[in-house]
Amino acid sequence: MRPIEVLRIAWEAIGKNKVRSLLTMLGIVIGVAAVIIMIAVSAGTKATISDQITSLGTNLIFISSGFSRGSVTFSSGGLVMRSSGGLVYDDATSIADQVNGVKSVVVEQQATETVKAGKVTLDSIGIVGTSVDFPAVRNMEVMDGRYFTEEDISRKTKAAVLGYDLAQELFGDADPIGQSVLVSSTRLTVIGVMAERGTVGEVDYDARMYIPLSVMLQKFNRTPFGRITGDRVQMIYVQIADSANMDNVILQIQLLLAKRHNVSLDSADFTITTQQDIIETQESTTSAFRSLLAWVAGVSLIVGGIGIMNIMLVSVTERTREIGVRQSVGATPGDIRWQFLTEALLMSLLGGLIGALVGVGGSWLFGTVSDMRTVVVPSSILLAFCSAAAVGAFFGFYPANRAAQLDPIDALRHE
Repeated sequence: MRPIEVLRIAWEAIGKNKVRSLLTMLGIVIGVAAVIIMIAVSAGTKATISDQITSLGTNLIFISSGFSRGSVTFSSGGLVMRSSGGLVYDDATSIADQVNGVKSVVVEQQATETVKAGKVTLDSIGIVGTSVDFPAVRNMEVMDGRYFTEEDISRKTKAAVLGYDLAQELFGDADPIGQSVLVSSTRLTVIGVMAERGTVGEVDYDARMYIPLSVMLQKFNRTPFGRITGDRVQMIYVQIADSANMDNVILQIQLLLAKRHNVSLDSADFTITTQQDIIETQESTTSAFRSLLAWVAGVSLIVGGIGIMNIMLVSVTERTREIGVRQSVGATPGDIRWQFLTEALLMSLLGGLIGALVGVGGSWLFGTVSDMRTVVVPSSILLAFCSAAAVGAFFGFYPANRAAQLDPIDALRHE
């Protein structure tokens, strides 16, 4: 029997029971749509995380301080405290001077303080002490006023740049430039307001205050040995040049810091991560959701396949006499098998087509009505069709094989 004839007969058989065929394909439709939506949500999440991380600077290396070890000794001058381990400000200057491929280096130290402005008091506000290049490296802009300068840092000017939301909470509609804020017991003058940035990860950049690093180390460095080792910092941001090899730059930094801290790489008192590391870490938090969607898609496809097998078995029973007639006029068991297998495949592929349309439309609708971004991946449509075809072939083979094994005489006698 010619393939075109097989397809024609299969299409006619499906068309005779349109409602039953559509209900049979429903499981495939749901499964294929779930596959496409699952991949669209996953791709959208990945793109959102990547955009958020890269929006705060590109080609960045994050060096965070490890555990700082302290000791207490006695000398003729009295009690002496010493601390070792972790990052110091000189580490940043050494990286800038000695590591090839470095474009800029920024230092950051944080604290949490109570901030007052007039009658407004806010608790647990993040105070960030940093250096001049922070806005450029972290891709942030000053909306009003200015950012502090090298002169402000060297003179320990008590200046503050407010995040967008923090400025609104403290001063409302009033102009904050030139106003005073009381941070713990230190009075600072507002010299600028950052442009709105939003929340990235778990950090709300609009709710923070930025001050010169020298002021942070002098006034808010409250670690156990802070008064002795006031130049210790929590984080160093290194922006590498576009032409530099990131792995090579990371190796140079590791060797330099290990030598400066007199430690081996295996026992380093610092941690180096990249933006890609952060993106992968953030993506891992959505893995459970993606796994759930994958199970939903898989179960739906299996249910759809079982539905196809069930309806094909019913079809074989209903058309037993037809099978006998075809066998009597020369149809071989292989022809009968291919006829029913083609019907199962055709229903699966039709379900896959409808499911693809539903999946693409559902992805768009889901991304429109919710806060979650979705990105339809073209390869997911191919994956959906392949899955539908595999389900149709697997679950359609048994009914097709059963039809092929019918005895022609018994089939003709069937009523």
